[in-house]
Amino acid sequence: MDIKLISAIIIISLALVFYTIGVFSERKAGVLKLKHLIYFGLGLLFDTTGTTIMSSIANATATTTPQLHLVTGIAAIVLMAFHFVWAGYVLFMGRSKSKVNFHKFSLMVWIFWLVPYLAGLVIGMSN
Repeated sequence: MDIKLISAIIIISLALVFYTIGVFSERKAGVLKLKHLIYFGLGLLFDTTGTTIMSSIANATATTTPQLHLVTGIAAIVLMAFHFVWAGYVLFMGRSKSKVNFHKFSLMVWIFWLVPYLAGLVIGMSN
């Protein structure tokens, strides 16, 4: 297995770890905190980095990525970026009620993010 591919798999898996910690620790805490924002940012950073590496591998090998995986992957990164920015806004400018209810949005984004993550696993294992 190529070192680039191994790196991408590890990096995207780290995105899963950080994002999951952020979402579920926020849920457990019952209120959005700075540490959750940091975890969301790390998840976004690692996902974007891993996806960029995977894209460069696909382009270099002329591998075709299933359209659904491509669209959900891009949508997930955009949604994660929006989630991160919105979390920052809620944390620093939002009302107390918004900080308490933010976990509902976080969980929804996390579930959506799992779609391209799991699809990538299935695609990778079937190749």
